[in-house]
Order: sequence, then C-alpha cells, then structure tokens
Amino acid sequence: MTDPTKRETLALLSVGAAGLMMADSAAAFGRKPEIRSSMVGSREPKALPFDPGRLEGLSEKLLRSHYDNNYLGSLKTLDMISLRLAAAMKDPDMPPVVYGGLKREEAHRAGSVILHEHYFGNLGGDGKPGGDILKAIKKAYGGYDAWETEFRRTALSLAGGSGWCVLTYNLYTHELRNQWAWDHMHGAISGLPLLAIDMYEHAYHMDYGSAAAKYVDAFMRNLNWEEVDRRFNKRP
Repeated sequence: MTDPTKRETLALLSVGAAGLMMADSAAAFGRKPEIRSSMVGSREPKALPFDPGRLEGLSEKLLRSHYDNNYLGSLKTLDMISLRLAAAMKDPDMPPVVYGGLKREEAHRAGSVILHEHYFGNLGGDGKPGGDILKAIKKAYGGYDAWETEFRRTALSLAGGSGWCVLTYNLYTHELRNQWAWDHMHGAISGLPLLAIDMYEHAYHMDYGSAAAKYVDAFMRNLNWEEVDRRFNKRP
C-alpha cells in the first residue's frame, strides 16, 4: 500500500480546509452546508463549550484527558485513515481485505468523533430539562422520570466494559429511543443522536474508579438540556 506524496497530501488538506470554510460561510447565512469530500484530512476539532474546571463532579483532569487523548486522538486517526483511503484508491493492487480494514477503522473513528462531539457538546448545563425535547420525552415515555430511569438503566448496562447510551430521534420511525451502543459503530439506522453519554471507562475511571453509577449521576447534573433541545429542533 502506498502513502500519498507530500504534494498530494497538501492538496488534499487544502481541499479539506476550503470545504470547512464553505460550510461555515453557508451556516452563517442560514443555508445548508456544501457536501465535503470524505477523503480529506485537516478536520477542525470542536473546542470544549464549557470551562472544564467548573463542572460539578467531573474533574478538570478527567475532562481534559478524555478530550485530548480520546476525542482528539480519534480525530487525528480519522484524518490519517482518510488520506490512506485516498491513496489506496490509486493502487490497483490493493487487496480487498486490506481496504476493508481501512473502511472498518474509518467507521470506528468517524463514530468516535461524532459521539464525542455530541458528548462534550451536551455538558456544561445545570441538568434541568426543558423545551420541546422535554415535551417530546414525556409524550414518548409517559413522563420524564420514566425516561430517565430507562436511560440510566441502559447506560449502566454498559458499565465495566465499553460503549455509549444515546437518546436518538429516528428519522424513519419518528420515535425517541434510548439506544444501546457497544462501540462507536452501533446504532439504529436513521437514528439522529440528541444526547450521548460515554460509558467507556476512560470517561469516568479517573474520578470514580468502577463506580459507574456515581459518574452517571454527575453526568446528569451537568447536562445542557438547551443544547439537546437545539439538536431536537434542528431535525429535518
């Protein structure tokens, strides 16, 4: 398998940067962003939308480690995989099994990036639900308490291992549902993530050891429901 040349890499990175600028410009004017190439590097990380030293029950050390090592690590790896896939398309002798390995890693890393951005994006609030998403949860589950009980139970079913619990809106069935995800690639088809909790041990072990339930308590206290409501109201 051949790696891209320096000139090819710079060209791909330039395309990626241009795509990001176009997307930002379109968003500013209320237009849908342009479709960008899937085989480019230089994706821009999303900054933490809160002061990591001010969350209740989640330490700054934990949050920065999680952000720097797990989120940024997946973002950098996704960029690298994208460039390798672009180079692999020029190699007629690439074995399908090798290309398949790259595609699997692409799916794994893309899922990690998306879920981590949702995770950090829905932290930094006061944990008090409200807005249209609260009305929708009550309608779907019969009450907020019933939803929260089910969300916590789903999250804790992953404790001691790995995975995510994600509240999703399904664009096909029009249902709200708490989804169990064993890794970064599990989820119902057409499920739009609204709220995500990372249940990999790296998300809580530094603060809570194996006491995952205490981590879930802290997560719920710091939920930014305004962001969850914004995601819900942006659904197509």
